[in-house]
Amino acid sequence: MLVLFGALASSGAACERAPGGLAGKPPPPPAPPPPSSLAAEPPPVAAASDAATIKGRGPGFAVAKPWVSFYGTSAQMGDLAKVAAAYRIINIDADPGSGNFSDAQLKALKAGGKNRVISYMNVGSCEIYRDYWSKAPEGFVACGPNRAAHLGSYEGYPDETWMDPSNADYRKLVVEHVAARLAARGVDGFYLDNLELLGHGERTKNGPCNARCRQGGLDLVRALRERFPDLLIVMQNGTTDVTRLGTTGGIPFPSLLDGIAHEEVYAPKPDAEAERELLAWKAMPFESRNGHPLWIAVEDYVGSCKNVASARAAMAKAASNGFSSYVTDESGGQKVVCYW
Repeated sequence: MLVLFGALASSGAACERAPGGLAGKPPPPPAPPPPSSLAAEPPPVAAASDAATIKGRGPGFAVAKPWVSFYGTSAQMGDLAKVAAAYRIINIDADPGSGNFSDAQLKALKAGGKNRVISYMNVGSCEIYRDYWSKAPEGFVACGPNRAAHLGSYEGYPDETWMDPSNADYRKLVVEHVAARLAARGVDGFYLDNLELLGHGERTKNGPCNARCRQGGLDLVRALRERFPDLLIVMQNGTTDVTRLGTTGGIPFPSLLDGIAHEEVYAPKPDAEAERELLAWKAMPFESRNGHPLWIAVEDYVGSCKNVASARAAMAKAASNGFSSYVTDESGGQKVVCYW
């Protein structure tokens, strides 16, 4: 899906999704709401593997900035060579079902290895406009038919359903099909959305997540790291203590990540809680990723690429905390590249 990053983050303003589009991704085509129901008790979480099975800590980001997040088509992006020259980290939607970019265009954006091209991947919910909502290869269960994994519709977004990451069939679909075919396209890593689900708790009607669900989310990311040890893994928005202090397979969850990112930290209005969360991650004693620190990024929105003053103010605040900053139009947009 062409996702707009992780709207309902567990903190303040960043928990809101912009009207007319999913946070951090372009609005999908109109579609009727999928049937949804709260899952009964999901299947048991697979036994945690020994920490020794983790093959490294991820490659890390050798260059932390500048970066760009874009969810449109290659035609909407415009001059790919210009983007490749301007940005070292490029986040796009490379889902083969979307048809946004050809293999040759992905190669052009990578610029001979100078840039890291990562792809959006929804793990906390599933959109009905993804081809794997309704069908999946033999041996997999698509999102739609997997009613046991449904945690209810995404409030205000009838095209999306929260999914239980502790559900074995869903975890297998994400790791072995969704992620695997992205990796096969040659992307450098994954940009994980909607893991803020893990901070929801089980009392909310909008994506309830109990202790088993929370641990399942941590375990799903560990499964991604085990299967793709050489690819980058970035988590967007789900930066609460649930993930920062969580463990999976006997290891700290943060050690699985190459980076974290958060939307709407400084614009359109400051989110002090989101900033505190990022600073708490920054203060942690991380092992280096091949000599590189954990990448900490923010994505802010100022309505238009013409709002230079607002963009520069947000970037300056991010830089003062050592965060990598990108500023663009709006959470429900991101189909234009801003050059500040």
